[in-house]
Amino acid sequence: MTAALELSGIEKAYNRGRPGEVAVLRGVDLAVAPGEVVALVAPSGAGKSTLLHIAGLLDTPDAGEVRLGGRAMGGLSDRARTEARRAEAGFVYQFHHLLPEFSALENVVLPQLANGAGRAAAEARAADLLGRVGLSARVRHRPAELSGGEQQRVAFCRALANAPRLLLADEPTGNLDPATAETVFGALMDLVRATGLAALIATHNLELAGRMDRVVRLDEGRVV
Repeated sequence: MTAALELSGIEKAYNRGRPGEVAVLRGVDLAVAPGEVVALVAPSGAGKSTLLHIAGLLDTPDAGEVRLGGRAMGGLSDRARTEARRAEAGFVYQFHHLLPEFSALENVVLPQLANGAGRAAAEARAADLLGRVGLSARVRHRPAELSGGEQQRVAFCRALANAPRLLLADEPTGNLDPATAETVFGALMDLVRATGLAALIATHNLELAGRMDRVVRLDEGRVV
């Protein structure tokens, strides 16, 4: 089975080649299979966010290769990388980053329109995704009218709007109280299982990490 995500020999340093260079990633190797949910655990500042950004083509490594669905990303033009990122990867962050002037439904529709979908099909998919996370009655509400847990569930739906191969999440329950985090995590796992996509989720919550399929740790710039 072809890995949804494969990282080979990924290196990243800041101020590279200059005094004060800080090596963050030192030859990271990691593969995530379709349908697999992997927890990424490390202390703050260890490079989790950098690794996620490289995996999702938001940043480029100094060395190594990123493959999505078996396709090497390193030689792509900026435009091709943008298209691959839009089609292949969905992102969820600690803060929801929803557009405040748009409803929950519209926030999930917009990335589909940007990817070339027709409005009717985009609205139907958005309504279906929001319904799966228990928000059918809230689709017309704007973010300010939603609770923190509801906002984050909308963010999950937005990340999955274009049916990506890979979900990347950076502390997706970090801003939530324990009870709400549990609800949001359950909704995330249900969506991932229902769609069969791969997921790489950075978290400090070891209890939640232990409920994923596999836990990997960043240790001195390498995955163990």
